Amino acid sequence: MNLVIISGLSGSGKTIALHTLEDIGYYCTDNLPVGLLDAFALEFSQSHLAQVKKVAVGIDARNNPDQISRFPAVIANCRRRGINCKIIFLQADDQALLKRFSETRRKHPLTGPSISLADAIREERSLLAPISANADLFIDTSRTNVHQLRDLVRDCIGAGESPGLSLVLRSFGYKHGVPADADFVFDSRCLPNPYWEPTLRNLTGLDREVIEFLDGEPAVHQLYADLENFLIKWIPRFGADNRSYLSIAIGCTGGQHRSVYLVERMARSLGNRFGNIVIRHRELA
Repeated sequence: MNLVIISGLSGSGKTIALHTLEDIGYYCTDNLPVGLLDAFALEFSQSHLAQVKKVAVGIDARNNPDQISRFPAVIANCRRRGINCKIIFLQADDQALLKRFSETRRKHPLTGPSISLADAIREERSLLAPISANADLFIDTSRTNVHQLRDLVRDCIGAGESPGLSLVLRSFGYKHGVPADADFVFDSRCLPNPYWEPTLRNLTGLDREVIEFLDGEPAVHQLYADLENFLIKWIPRFGADNRSYLSIAIGCTGGQHRSVYLVERMARSLGNRFGNIVIRHRELA
């Protein structure tokens, strides 16, 4: 049985993630008490429900703090039973969460007469630490809309169901912020910028003209070779450490040209060696 646990901060998109999994055939349950997780998984693996092979559970701050503190032990016990568990933790920055609660007028589960929304968000980050510390994949939704999040969950889960380590390769623009959920972040702003070529300014790293421009720059090949050698050397070590996902982000100034080009090129190389590649161009979306 494949058990996916969706957790994260309130307002980060957990409900959307669960609905996405339900749409692709998962049996989904939200707000399950941590103390029932072991029995819940056992029921699906040994009873008449054993025919259900894909199960997803939402666990978050609505649990009792004592229950959440037990999460590492409970998930370890599930894995000892041979259950394939994947933990996805959704997060967003405080500004994005404050805006979402303001727009939807929903109540945060930890707010109260003496606890403001900002304080509740900070308290929730600390409360969920036992879950986030065991997460296989982090998804930062600060700059992600509903459709992008659905696509990302589908892509990551599809890759995660394949054997071996799954790689999430993404491009981004530094002027829009560094992805908070990346394991590796590489900077390509030192390379010649197609933006300053008037005929290339409105194109992207997916366009032939931009690719030809960057292919003609020796510095581009030098940086790419260094990044490729580094990743080829160290990715297997992460796979050997029982990691399910590895998130690699490459940034340039606007996330439109250089980083897109490098991600696409790197994905072709790493895909031939490791497979299970998910590509995301944050600013192009």
